[in-house]
Amino acid sequence: MNQLRSFVLCVACVAVISCFAVNRTQAQAAPPAAPPQEQAQKPANPSEKDAKDAQQEKDADDDDKDPFAPEPAPTLAPGMTGSDTNDPRAKLAPGLYDAGETSMGIEHLLLLKKPDAFQLGTTDVDDPKVETMVGRLGMGNNKKIPKSAHLLIAQLAFANSDLAFQGNHLFQGNFYGVSIYDIANPAKTTLLTSMVCPGGQGDVSVYKNLMFMSVEMPNGRLDCGVQGFPPEPPPPADENKDKDKEGKDKTSADHKDDANANDKDKDKDKDEKEKDKEKKRPIPVAQKDRFRGVRIFDISDIKNPKQVAAVQTCRGSHTHTLVTDPNDKENVYIYVSGTSFVRQPEELAGCSGEKPDKDPNTALFRIDVIKVPVAAPQEAKIVASPRLFIDARTGAINGLNNGGTHGKKGAEKPADTDQCHDITVYSAIGLAAGACSGNGIVLDIKDPVHPKRLDAVNDPNYSYWHSASFSNDGSKVVFTDEWGGGLGARCRPNDPNKWGADAIFRLKDDKLSFVNYYKLPSAQGDTENCVAHNGSLIPVPGRDIEVQAWYQGGVSVMDFTDPANPFEIAYFDRGPIDPKVLVLGGDWSAYWYNGYIYASEIARGLDVFQLTPTKFLTQNEIDAAKTVRVTDLNVQNQQKIEWAAKLVVAKAYVDQLSRSEALPANQIAELQKAIKSAESSHMSRSSRAKLKGMAPSLEKSAATSKTPADSMRIHALADVLKHPFA
Repeated sequence: MNQLRSFVLCVACVAVISCFAVNRTQAQAAPPAAPPQEQAQKPANPSEKDAKDAQQEKDADDDDKDPFAPEPAPTLAPGMTGSDTNDPRAKLAPGLYDAGETSMGIEHLLLLKKPDAFQLGTTDVDDPKVETMVGRLGMGNNKKIPKSAHLLIAQLAFANSDLAFQGNHLFQGNFYGVSIYDIANPAKTTLLTSMVCPGGQGDVSVYKNLMFMSVEMPNGRLDCGVQGFPPEPPPPADENKDKDKEGKDKTSADHKDDANANDKDKDKDKDEKEKDKEKKRPIPVAQKDRFRGVRIFDISDIKNPKQVAAVQTCRGSHTHTLVTDPNDKENVYIYVSGTSFVRQPEELAGCSGEKPDKDPNTALFRIDVIKVPVAAPQEAKIVASPRLFIDARTGAINGLNNGGTHGKKGAEKPADTDQCHDITVYSAIGLAAGACSGNGIVLDIKDPVHPKRLDAVNDPNYSYWHSASFSNDGSKVVFTDEWGGGLGARCRPNDPNKWGADAIFRLKDDKLSFVNYYKLPSAQGDTENCVAHNGSLIPVPGRDIEVQAWYQGGVSVMDFTDPANPFEIAYFDRGPIDPKVLVLGGDWSAYWYNGYIYASEIARGLDVFQLTPTKFLTQNEIDAAKTVRVTDLNVQNQQKIEWAAKLVVAKAYVDQLSRSEALPANQIAELQKAIKSAESSHMSRSSRAKLKGMAPSLEKSAATSKTPADSMRIHALADVLKHPFA
């Protein structure tokens, strides 16, 4: 990837990936391998000079291209299948606020546009606001970016990111700050306040009177200032000439050494190292007021958040995970996932971006653990930096790799895993699932300060392990693959449905075993960024259901009760923002919270949805899900769902057993009649006795049930009938 394209893709991906982690960006943004017939047309043995000249010519051509123009769809690899072009979502009309929409099982209640504070305020590429904003991002030489792309990049500085919830409040992160909404009446959600505090990516979580925010971009300031930092000085005028001379000298030396195979191999290794070095973006000049890490705010006055602490980290915070310890009520912990470049020690003492063989104290190959005293958050500090990827046998801290995956030139060599993108903790079972670039991992978090890796897996169909969700009983884990980094159109008809998908694993005895993939069924267009992204469980009793965002692929609701056969039960989608240019947009995250689905729309604002009954989901199941209420929700801090013994929960189980034909029709009818009688009599003594008397026969039926899921449902139904309440 040439310097321009790497840089621009890096800038464009700031809303979805750590664009400064150069190796990661290149691996994800690269198009799939060329078809075999195209590869066969290339010269068999071009000379080194010819190859170099051809590459330079290609790079020059690429410099003139619009970096946001969609890449052509690849040819499907043998044995792979793509998405459905006949789906209603495949050909929706484009537009920003007037795009075509379609849905199944989901009602769209509301779209709240972004607050004015998070709008660029212009669509004119020549408006001085555009150039000012691109400069403030602090990402390099603006002159190397085509003028046509400046507007799009400037708009990305205001991209919406993740969501958190507390009581009747919704917190929406943004690369420019955070917005807080009143959701007491979800259909009439209103904005309470917007706090401007740039720095990207702005992921948020909440705990009691504290709000935490991730910051990783180099324009973040300790004081939340919007001015950023002075532009980076341009490189010396003769730098490129020196590189050209160095390249020519090296080429000449290579020709002289052609006769010596060993020397040639050494030169090749050296060349590859030089190329890697050139691909790396220079680290910004050290600034004493720069902030990259986790901000902590006091939100006691919900309309006026006050920053009370700012914990600096070497790689910034792309995401973070709120961790609570059942045995420690005085503190809360933050797992910091840094995926960006390592800052200079002149800016933050102790930071090193060297490989482990050069510096065993490198800031790579670790996460950071921040301890936050709840009563004194200003004393928050890093208390541990666990080496989650260590090889227990050798002690090597770079002990995991992706096993090789798909890239620009087909299968790639294995690459070390040196970062986690997202870590989902499930304190109720003492485990965490880490989506860590090249691997999915399972952690023991009983001691939250010192998490220990229990298992790790990789997958050649996975480009970048992005996020994870447990099933409620902890027996399954859904990992997402953010192939393309969130900017790429990865749901086209010729994009393999095993790439950029969910991977569903069983989890037994702390070990992961792969079962199957799930990908958005509908094909999307060339200008719709689409890949698996953030979601949460929907608390329907008796089933494992997840609602999930797919960027411009919209929202999809997946049933993975049977992990071998996941399927879609509801969806919502819009047409592309632009029919000719891929503009970053769509739903970043879609989460269920106390009866409704909320989605953070990157370009537009905030979506509010509710489920509607279909053949896949009954009203009783929806109503049973709505009985589950929580006081707060930080999705990466997964909570165990529990259902009260309400009759609506019993009705949901009966609907499921009827759908699967796990019980005879006459028994289903008797159950429905008895439950209805209990409701109409307001739970009279006789109706309660009737329900209780039906439990023993159900328990006998559970023993002969055909599937474990139906057996569990029958047992759960019997338990409700023994001690029901309305």
